[in-house]
Amino acid sequence: MAVTLIFICLMHFHLTTVQILCNATGSPPKFPAIFVFGDSTVDTGNNNYIKTVAKGNHPPYGKTFPGKVPTGRFSDGKIVPDLLASFLGIKDFVPPFLNPNLPDYELPTGVCFASAGSGYDDLTTVATQAIPMSKQPQYLKEYTERLKVYVGNEKAIKIISGALTFISAGSNDFLVTYYMTGARRIGFGINEYQDFIQLRLRKFVEELYVLGCQKMAVVGVPPIGVLPIQKTMKFVDPMERSSLEEQNLAAQSYNQKLEEFLTQIQQSLPGSTIIYIDAYDMILDMFNHPENYGFTEANRGCCGTGLFEVGPLCTPITPTCNDSSQYMFWDSVHPTESTYRHLTQNFKKQILLKISTLEASSATDPLIKYLQE
Repeated sequence: MAVTLIFICLMHFHLTTVQILCNATGSPPKFPAIFVFGDSTVDTGNNNYIKTVAKGNHPPYGKTFPGKVPTGRFSDGKIVPDLLASFLGIKDFVPPFLNPNLPDYELPTGVCFASAGSGYDDLTTVATQAIPMSKQPQYLKEYTERLKVYVGNEKAIKIISGALTFISAGSNDFLVTYYMTGARRIGFGINEYQDFIQLRLRKFVEELYVLGCQKMAVVGVPPIGVLPIQKTMKFVDPMERSSLEEQNLAAQSYNQKLEEFLTQIQQSLPGSTIIYIDAYDMILDMFNHPENYGFTEANRGCCGTGLFEVGPLCTPITPTCNDSSQYMFWDSVHPTESTYRHLTQNFKKQILLKISTLEASSATDPLIKYLQE
């Protein structure tokens, strides 16, 4: 009977996630926890506890967050980790892991290790003093030790290996380190820099794997040329700035390499499930067709002029738009909660489908081998 059931799965392999899993209840895959690594797009407030200029813990940030509290999230409200956790039934990311007042018995199952201003390239964090991607796994190691004390070794290992590890970084490397400051354009063409970032990413993923993470979703780089601040920089210094279209094409080509590269990494790490998550296409579509997503403004942010304000320049005395839900961007770099909601719905679909497909394929491999013998 079991063989027949698996055969039905194989015959319908290209149908829905439910059919791929042969799950009669229709329920999606369950994750005991979500671990988030990356930059300001996923930092739920860790930078509040380190010395850095990259902080969003002051008004008007948090304008639409529950209680209208500026939590350190670089948006008017909730961001991807909050929304993804909610969609998947995981506890909210409150408080941030770096909060020194977080006792062991309140260890959350939604844990964010991200830091605004971070990147795979350590040079990216020199100016901001954010936590580079290379240092973020250390915090997972510390969390794991505390978790073992709380739930025991065996359960802790199960939680870590079964968790969804969500990784969103790379934008600052290209946006700031390569294009804005030009710090890496000396000695690196764009193709060489893409390869350099991917090698750094590989080391990062391998470190997480050694710490027990097995299910990883890596977000690609968005079309950085559509960010309001990039258009402002182009206008201020047109002779020194590469075209915005060139930047978008660089992000696009990097993502194409990344998707293939992640497949190679997965094949080298037994038992791992590593997937690529596309953010580029949807963000570009939102920018080109904002009306389809309920937006009336996609060229500037809600904070101030929306052309250059970000972080310390988006202040309590800075005026904001009346309705941020009508805006694609909150400040000159970061999306509004409305934008994040659209993105997270898309991310959720990609995660559930891709992880389910890969795990179903892996689960059926032994049967295929047995039947071929």
